[in-house]
Amino acid sequence: MGYRSLAETVLDLEQHRRLVRIDTEIDPHLEAAEIQRRVYLAGGPALLFARVKGCRFPMVSNLFGTMNRTRFLFRDSLEAVRHLVELKIDPGQLARQPWRYRDVPQTLWSMWIRRVRRGPVIENETTLDQLPRMTSWPNDGGGFITLPQVYTEHPDHPGFKNSNLGMYRVQLNGNDYTPNQEVGLHYQIHRSIGVHHAAAVQRGEKLRVNIFVGGPPAMTLAAVMPLPEGLSELLFGAALGRRPVRMICRDNQLPIYADADFCISGTIDPRQTKLEGPFGDHLGYYSLRHEFPVMQVDHVYHRTGAIWPFTVVGRPPQEDTSFGEIIHEITGPIIPTILPGVKAIHAVDAAGVHPLLLAIGSERYVPYATRRTPQELLTTANAILGQGQLSLAKYLFIVAQEDQPELDIHDIPAYFRHLLERVDWQNDLHFQTRTTMDTLDYSGSGFNQGSKVVIAAAGPKRRDLGTELPARLPLPDGFRNPRIALPGVLLIESRTASPAIGIAPLCSALAPVTETLAAFPLIVVVDDSEFTSRTVNNWLWVTFTRSNPAADLSGVESFTHDKHWGCKGSLVIDARIKPHHAPPLIEDPAVTRRVDQLAAPGGPLHGII
Repeated sequence: MGYRSLAETVLDLEQHRRLVRIDTEIDPHLEAAEIQRRVYLAGGPALLFARVKGCRFPMVSNLFGTMNRTRFLFRDSLEAVRHLVELKIDPGQLARQPWRYRDVPQTLWSMWIRRVRRGPVIENETTLDQLPRMTSWPNDGGGFITLPQVYTEHPDHPGFKNSNLGMYRVQLNGNDYTPNQEVGLHYQIHRSIGVHHAAAVQRGEKLRVNIFVGGPPAMTLAAVMPLPEGLSELLFGAALGRRPVRMICRDNQLPIYADADFCISGTIDPRQTKLEGPFGDHLGYYSLRHEFPVMQVDHVYHRTGAIWPFTVVGRPPQEDTSFGEIIHEITGPIIPTILPGVKAIHAVDAAGVHPLLLAIGSERYVPYATRRTPQELLTTANAILGQGQLSLAKYLFIVAQEDQPELDIHDIPAYFRHLLERVDWQNDLHFQTRTTMDTLDYSGSGFNQGSKVVIAAAGPKRRDLGTELPARLPLPDGFRNPRIALPGVLLIESRTASPAIGIAPLCSALAPVTETLAAFPLIVVVDDSEFTSRTVNNWLWVTFTRSNPAADLSGVESFTHDKHWGCKGSLVIDARIKPHHAPPLIEDPAVTRRVDQLAAPGGPLHGII
C-alpha cells in the first residue's frame, strides 16, 4: 500500500481491525515492552498507545507482528517487487511472460528520489528528553530507539548513489552521554555505515548522520534489507512504497527524509567513542557495555501529529522475525544466482539468526565415485561464509540436495534427522579458528572474536537414529538427567555455576559404549536438560547461542590427524553457560504483575493477551 505517512498506516490498520488503540496510560519504561512481547506471542494486533507516561507523543508497536499483517501493509507492491527480483535473475522472462510482469513498469516509474525543499518532518523541533525513552529490559543502559533508519553518505562520494540507510542501535540517554546533546550509535564493523565511518577517519572530518524514526513502513523495511553495497535502500523503499521517496535537500546539509515522523540530525567525530549499552539483544541475552561512536546532536525535528514506532528485541521469536521472513520471500529466489550451487539457506531465527545457518547445496564433483564425500559442498560453504551477514554464522550445516530432493530446509527436525543420519564426524567437521564473530555474541574468546565450524554431510544413510534413552548409560560424577531433544540428539545435564567439570571425563566414560551410542551421533551438555528438551526452539537456542565451536566441541574417541580434528564416536557440544557469557534476559516481576492487571477482565488488554 502506498502510504504517505505512519499516521495513514495506523488509520488503515485500525479501519481493517488490525490495530487496537490503548487509551490507558502506559509506561515506556519496561511496561510497553512487556505488553508488546505478549501481544506478539499471542499473534495479536498492532497497538497504538495513545497516552505515554512522561511523553506527549503516542507510540505504536507490532506493526509487523504477523506475516499476514506484514503482507497486508505491502499488499499493492509485494508481488511487483518479487517480479522485479525475478527479472533481475532472468530478464528474458519479460518477453516470454509479458502479462505476468505487467506491474513492473509502474514499479519502475515510482523508483526515484524526489528532491524537495521542505517536508512535514521539519515542521517542528524538540529535544531528546521529550522523546519516548523506550526501555525494554531491566538492565538496559537507557532508552533506545528500536526502529531507527540511520542515513549516511560516503564522504568521498556524497549523494544518494553512495548513501546507506541502515537499522543500527541508537541509545538516547544513560551512561556518560551528555543529556540532550549526545546519543550512542552501535553498528558492526562490516556494515556500510562502517565504510563511511572509515572514510571520514581517513579524511579527518566528522561524519554527518540523520536518524529517521517513523514514516511509511516501506522505509522501515528498506532499512533492514541486506542489499549489496551500492544498491540504494531509498530506491527499494520507493519500489515497496509505490511512490518516490521525498528527500529534503539543502546546501551543506545531509538530506532528510521528508515523510518521517522524527529526525535526529548531527555528526559523529570518528575519533570519539563512549560506552554504549547494556541492551537486551536478539540472541536472548544482554549485549554488554562497549566503546562505540557518539553522535553530537544538532537538531531533533518532528512532524505535526508524530507517532513513535517501536519494537522489542529479545530471545526469538520476536517481531523482527517477520522482517527475516519477508526478506526471504523477496530475495530468496536470487540466492542461487549469487551463490551457484546453493539451493536454499535458512538463518535459524530460534537460534538468534546469526549463530546457526542451515544450507542445501549440490554435490556434483566426482559423480562416478562409489562413496560420495562432501567436496562441492565445502566450496559452497566457503562462498556462503563470504557473504555479508552470512559471514557472522558460527555453525554452518550443509547437505546435498541429491540425497533427498524433497527436503524442506525450514523443517528443523527433518533437516537434522537427514544430516545426523549421514554425517561422519571423522571427516565432516571443518573449523575456522580465531576469526571474527558477531559483536553481540559473547560465547567467543573475546569481543568480536570466536570461531566457526562447517559441518557438511553427503551420501547414503549411515545409521538409524535413537528415539529412546540408552540403557545403563555410564555417566561420571557431575553428569545426570539424560533426555532426548530430537532423534539422534542426546542431552546430558551438568548443572554448575561455572563449567569446572570439564567434558573430558564424560567423553572418557562414554568411550567403552561407542557402539551403544551409535544411534546418538550428537550429545549436548546443558545446564538444564528438562528445559532444553521441552521444545525444539529451546534446544536450538541453548545449543547454538551458548557454545563457541573451537572451544566447546569435543568428541568420544577424538583425534587430530594432519591438523584435522574429528572423533570416532559421538560429537559432544558443551552448551552450558560459561562465566564469560552475557546474562540472559529476565523480565521484571513487578512489571509482569502490572501487565497481568491490564490483561484481566475489564482491562484494556483483556482478550488480546
